[in-house]
Amino acid sequence: MTRTRSRAWTVAAAVPDPEIPVVTIEDLGILRDVTEDDVGRVHVQITPTYSGCPAMEAIRNDLVEQLSDEGYRQVEVEFVLAPAWTTDWMTDEGRAKLEEYGVAPPAARAAGVTPLTLSVRCPQCGSPDTRESSRFGSTACKSLWICNACREPFDHFKAI
Repeated sequence: MTRTRSRAWTVAAAVPDPEIPVVTIEDLGILRDVTEDDVGRVHVQITPTYSGCPAMEAIRNDLVEQLSDEGYRQVEVEFVLAPAWTTDWMTDEGRAKLEEYGVAPPAARAAGVTPLTLSVRCPQCGSPDTRESSRFGSTACKSLWICNACREPFDHFKAI
């Protein structure tokens, strides 16, 4: 197989995250590699946002379906656990899509620094006057926050 970011990469990159459908697996940075050969075989590597992420099987199935629909005869999806996924792999476009959707994106991290999140800007009104309500939100990779200014609850994608 030869490494390429051609048609197979484009198809795989467009697969939406099943838990947050406004972002793609490329936006989230979980799409690691796509290789294809000249007889219709594709190998896709993805990294889960955290170990045991229940969305991975749905993503695998969506990748197989989308690539098969595009004419690829054999699609193999491999889960790559090392290096571990980090929010640093998210695209700027993905962060913007999350915020527009109402999920506070993770802050950018400095190399080697583990952030201490004291406040998260509310994606509804922009206020930094927020508080964490629960370490776990609608999914394990998000926490639940409440804005003290507009009183709206919102998810915050945890920085990992």
